[in-house]
Amino acid sequence: MTDTVSLRLGYSPCPNDTYIFNALVHGRIPLHRCRIAGVQLEDVETLNEWALEEKLDITKLSFHAFAHARDHYTLLQSGAALGRGCGPLLITSSRSKPARPADWKIAIPGKYTTAALLLRLFQPACRRLVVMRFDQIMTALATGEVDAGVIIHESRFTYQSLGFCCLQDLGEWWEQTTGLPIPLGCIAAKKSIPTAVRQEFDQAIAASIRWADAHSEAGWEYIRTHAQEMDIQVMRNHIGLYVNEFSKDIGNEGRRAIRELLRRGAETGLFPVYDDERSEE
Repeated sequence: MTDTVSLRLGYSPCPNDTYIFNALVHGRIPLHRCRIAGVQLEDVETLNEWALEEKLDITKLSFHAFAHARDHYTLLQSGAALGRGCGPLLITSSRSKPARPADWKIAIPGKYTTAALLLRLFQPACRRLVVMRFDQIMTALATGEVDAGVIIHESRFTYQSLGFCCLQDLGEWWEQTTGLPIPLGCIAAKKSIPTAVRQEFDQAIAASIRWADAHSEAGWEYIRTHAQEMDIQVMRNHIGLYVNEFSKDIGNEGRRAIRELLRRGAETGLFPVYDDERSEE
């Protein structure tokens, strides 16, 4: 009998990730070739940085970070945050700011987030970027520490109630420019993991999503425990927006979107040219 492979897993505490992985990490989805030896729930930028250090075996990370880590990680087909109407938002307040947006100080939720990449693609002239945790951006904007901010996760459901306005929906800009859904985050596995093990885990993530869909009320304690925003409707909206058919299988359209995002990112000089065979072997 072949020994099982022990895997260290990481994903964010956001409702879409805890919804996706709830059944899998709590033993409701059988694994035969591998076992989960540890689970880390961290902010996505922390996971991005850990991927560059090869800290975890299977991890959630931004597609921007995947472009930097693809020598050591391969893309799984399930668990992704990819879709339409779900992109990051560039927001501001009524405070005075420099006349030219290129001179604004803009908060971004991590150097390696897809949000940061989209801002660079949308407005290449913006260079005064301030890296901070996603849940600190609106506070920094309210106090005048920054002129604008790129928000992600639950913030897109609450920013208006706090008096901020949206300058640009970066996902909408992407969709109008390319005609493709926006790839935000993915699940990647170390290339050193045997192919059969990676495939089993990939299928297990999809099964975990199907379990969550079929038992919609069963995971709320786990989701609520880790969510930054405790309002139940915000959590439902978050899951409804970020967990979709692309989460179960990226599919051909999703792969086209990923190639286009990373092609455009490579053109900016932020990372090497995307190579499908190198990244998805």
